[in-house]
Amino acid sequence: MEIGKLVRLERITNRDSGNIVVIPMDHGISIGPVKGLVNLSDMVNKVAAGGANAVLMQKGMVPHGHRGFGRDIGLIIHMSASTALGPDPNDKVLVCSVEEALRVGADAVSVHINIGSETEANQLQKLGTVAERCSEWGMPLLAMMYPRGAKVTDQYAEEVVAHAARAGAELGADMIKTNYTGDPESFGRVVESCPVPVIIAGGPKVETDTELLQMISDAIAAGARGVAIGRNVFQHDKPTQIVRAISRIVHENAAVNEALKELER
Repeated sequence: MEIGKLVRLERITNRDSGNIVVIPMDHGISIGPVKGLVNLSDMVNKVAAGGANAVLMQKGMVPHGHRGFGRDIGLIIHMSASTALGPDPNDKVLVCSVEEALRVGADAVSVHINIGSETEANQLQKLGTVAERCSEWGMPLLAMMYPRGAKVTDQYAEEVVAHAARAGAELGADMIKTNYTGDPESFGRVVESCPVPVIIAGGPKVETDTELLQMISDAIAAGARGVAIGRNVFQHDKPTQIVRAISRIVHENAAVNEALKELER
C-alpha cells in the first residue's frame, strides 16, 4: 500500500487493535436533518469523547460540524449521494472528487455502491475511477457495498454479502463496509473471501443496546475489523457512552456485559 494511504489510515484506526469505529453522519442528504444530526458540531464532540476513530460526512458539512469545538477525530468524506425523495434512491451518484476531499482535510473518502440495483453498472464504473484517483493521491478508499435490487431477496444472505464485498475489493477499495449476515459463521466466510478489511454497517435503529453490542461482538469474533454505526449512535440517549461501549468491544475485545457498564457512567 502507498505510504500516503498508510499515513492517513493511521489517523483513523486504533494503533493497538488495528480496528476502526466510524460514525456515519451523512444522513442529512439521504433522509434529512433527523434527530441527532440537527446540531452536527455537538454530535461530533460527543462521539469523539466516546473514542470514535472517525466521523463520515458530506463535503459541505465539514465547516459546520467536523471536530465540533475542538475534539480531535478523523474525517472521512462521503462522495456519493441520493435522496429518499428521488425516483430511485438506490442510484448513488458522485457529488465530490478526491481532490475536493483533500482540500477539506479528509483522512479518507467513501463511496456507496448498490450491487444489484438498476444503475449498478454506472456505480461500478465510478468506483473504479475513484479507486484510480485515490491511488494517485494516496487517499484511503472505503467502499460501502450493499446488495440491493430486484434480484436480491435477502440483503443479509451470505452469498450476496460476500459478492458485494468482493466486488469492492476487486475494483480497488482499501476497506469494505457491508451488511452483517446475522451469525459469526457465515460472516467469517464473507471476511475470508475478501482480501481487504471488512467493517459492518449498523443498519436500522435496534431495540436494545445488548442487541447492538452482541452483533458487534459476534462480527469482531468473525474477523470484522470494525464498525460504521450511525443511527444507533447519534439517535441514542447516551451517544458518548454507547460509543465507549462499542469501542471497548472493537478495540479491547471486551465482553458484552462489560461493555454495557459504560452506559452506567
